[in-house]
Amino acid sequence: MEVYSNENEQVDALKNFFAQNGKALVIGVVIGIGALAGWRYWSNHQDDSGRETSAAYQQISTALDSSKPETLTAAAKFAEENSNTYGAIASMDLAKRYVDANQLDKAVARLQNGLKDVKDANLQAVINLRIARIQLQQKKADEALKTLDAVKGDGWTAIVADVRGEALLSKGDTSGARGAWSKGIASDASPALKEMLQMKMNNLPG
Repeated sequence: MEVYSNENEQVDALKNFFAQNGKALVIGVVIGIGALAGWRYWSNHQDDSGRETSAAYQQISTALDSSKPETLTAAAKFAEENSNTYGAIASMDLAKRYVDANQLDKAVARLQNGLKDVKDANLQAVINLRIARIQLQQKKADEALKTLDAVKGDGWTAIVADVRGEALLSKGDTSGARGAWSKGIASDASPALKEMLQMKMNNLPG
């Protein structure tokens, strides 16, 4: 299972969820296409100092290239020097590059570091979900389940249920996976996400 494959499947569901909750920045973070959109959103809500930081983030994000180690170093330095949302998002960008390079330990460490600087509950949820998915890729299902416990808010019930079901299934707990996905289907999730969970349940043995 690819770490971000679930997010690719959930693009439509996530768009609907965040459209309802007004989290334009986090839409971009989750589906991996919104670095510029996130920068524009935040630049309209910050003072001059904040705009300078957001502009620096845009420059770092645009230049980020796994084939150029110096850009990874620059992103890491930016994340370390900015204990705020921008630094956290830079950590997410950098973690994605580590995942692409199969450096999963580095990806988790970077996400956990970025998480310390996040106050927005929805962005915290996104980061924890990514950590959990990577831990699942590392075959650390118990750690992934513990990470999922940190995701709060009724709006996340179905997405957490999706990852929880995958973690339980990886442990051989078919009944637990079925229960997790059933909870997601019963939640106030989008039709697209419910349909995906139902398909997973239909594919369970027995």
